[in-house]
Amino acid sequence: MSVACRIIPCLDVDAGRVVKGVNFENLTDAGDPVELARRYGNEGADELTFLDVSASAQGRATTLDVVARTAEQVFVPLMVGGGVRSVDDVAQLLAHGADKVGVNTAAIADPSLISRIADRFGNQVLVLSIDARRCPKGVSTPSGFEVTTHGGRRSTGIDALEWAIQAQELGVGEILLNSMDADGVREGFDRDMLSRVRAAVSIPLIASGGAGTAQHFVEAAATGADAILAASVFHFGTLSIREVKEAVAAAGYPIRRVSH
Repeated sequence: MSVACRIIPCLDVDAGRVVKGVNFENLTDAGDPVELARRYGNEGADELTFLDVSASAQGRATTLDVVARTAEQVFVPLMVGGGVRSVDDVAQLLAHGADKVGVNTAAIADPSLISRIADRFGNQVLVLSIDARRCPKGVSTPSGFEVTTHGGRRSTGIDALEWAIQAQELGVGEILLNSMDADGVREGFDRDMLSRVRAAVSIPLIASGGAGTAQHFVEAAATGADAILAASVFHFGTLSIREVKEAVAAAGYPIRRVSH
C-alpha cells in the first residue's frame, strides 16, 4: 500500500437523520448528518460517506438538500449514495456538493449504468457499493458470497467476486465492500471476503462492516483495504479518528496525520 490508507466515517441517513443498526435492521438515531459531518471533518476524517439507506427501498432519489447542507460543512471528499438510478441523478448530486457518487441497486439491474456514468464524469467519480453476504441456505454462488440489494433486504444470487470484476471492467473507479453479516456487529471486518475481492480487482477497495476496535482497522489494512469505513464506533464515541489513525500508523501503514 503506497498511498495513505483512508479512514472514512459513514453517515447512514434515513429521513434526514443519521441512523445505525445491526445487519441494517433495528435502526436507532445517531444524530444530525450536518453536525456529524462538521465534527468528523474537524477530527481528521480523510473522506466522508453519506448513504441514504432507504432511498432504493422506497423508490426515491437521495435527499438533495441534506446532501448540500452536509457538503457545505466538510472540506474533504464526500461520497454520496442511495437511490442513484441514472446519469442525471449523478449530475444532480455532483451539483449539490458530492465529490463521488455511489451506485448499487440500479447498477445491478442495468450494469451499463456504470459505463455511462464513467464515460460522462470519469471513473474517479464512481464508487460501486456492494452489499455482500455469505450465501444463505438455498442460494449458491462460485465464491460462496452473494450480492444483496435494497439495503440488504433482497437476495440477488449474483456472485460478489464476479460482480466486482465485471464492475471494474465497466469502468467503476472504486469498490465499497460492505459485509452484511458483519455490519454493526463490531467483531471485525470479513477478512475472507475482503481478501478474495482484493485479489480479484486492482481498483481501490473500501472495507466496510464490522469495525469494533482500532485493531480491526489494522487488520483490514493488512488484508489489502485502501480505505476503511465505519459508522457506529465513531457516532457513539467508541473510537476516535485520531486513535484509529495512530493504531494504523503504528502498524506500519501510511496515513494522513491528524493535524490538531
